[in-house]
Amino acid sequence: MKLGVFAVLFGDRSLDEALDIIVEKGLDAVEIGTGGYPGNAHCNPAELLENPTKLQAFKESFEKRNLEISALSCHGNPLHPQLEKANKHHREFENTVKLASELGVETVITFSGCPGESEHSENPVWVTAAWPDDHPEVLDWQWKQKVIPYWKKQNEFLQAYGVRVAIEPHPGFVVYNTETSLKLREECGDRIGVNFDPSHLFWQNMDPVVGIKELAKNDALFYFHAKDTAIDPQNTAINGVLDTKPYSDELHRSWIFRTIGYGNGEETWKRIISALQLVGYEGAISIEHEDSLMSVEEGFSKAADFLKELIIKERLGEMWWA
Repeated sequence: MKLGVFAVLFGDRSLDEALDIIVEKGLDAVEIGTGGYPGNAHCNPAELLENPTKLQAFKESFEKRNLEISALSCHGNPLHPQLEKANKHHREFENTVKLASELGVETVITFSGCPGESEHSENPVWVTAAWPDDHPEVLDWQWKQKVIPYWKKQNEFLQAYGVRVAIEPHPGFVVYNTETSLKLREECGDRIGVNFDPSHLFWQNMDPVVGIKELAKNDALFYFHAKDTAIDPQNTAINGVLDTKPYSDELHRSWIFRTIGYGNGEETWKRIISALQLVGYEGAISIEHEDSLMSVEEGFSKAADFLKELIIKERLGEMWWA
């Protein structure tokens, strides 16, 4: 396993400045945003694909620092019912796959997307209930008419370019847990797997260790994001975990994203790292920072130090059995 970071947290800096910070912290790999919701502050795939000189300079930025590009990320919603938004995210996905192929990067990360409830929708509709009957009918229509046809076609596209996609399970999209992740892979093809981010699973009451083992058993564990979640027991006791308040309203939310170790302690993360080791995961552990209670610099530094210590312990055989 290699320790890396999703470089969008340094989006206010140039690529060279961001990479220098990453190298100074002793990391091995970097994940680059190429569009979608993370944006493309450090990389414009369309521009690089059209300009071999710029593409070579981009490659050399990593090579001279001995950094691996672990993944390209364009988290978006290519199934958005507003065609303009869907087409934009789809184009960014296509260009990201093409760029990954040029760079020899195996993995592209995105979301599954979420359609509306019919051909006449203007906004995505995430189904979370089995009753009234309208809900499962909408869900059935979404998968059969939108999700499966789109991702079957993308599986063929990925095959042609020798790239795979790691879908990040995320509430608000049709793939949000282990079951829906494996359904997409089974229905659409084996170029489709999972970017495993425990932060989106903790508040759904899922056990990341169980999820890691189940996905690995089905050859679907493609990538790993290191991000934590803290659940507020009092707010959860009052309102449950389906919380739509802004992330900035930390005091009143049922849960918020945190830096590794500030939501779940060392014992939990020992089990997670051990599980990755047990299933033979050899990819990057990519730090993602969305902790509104810490600066980027503080959150990144603490996450890197925390994970480096755990990885060293794992290599020395000191971790807990998962």
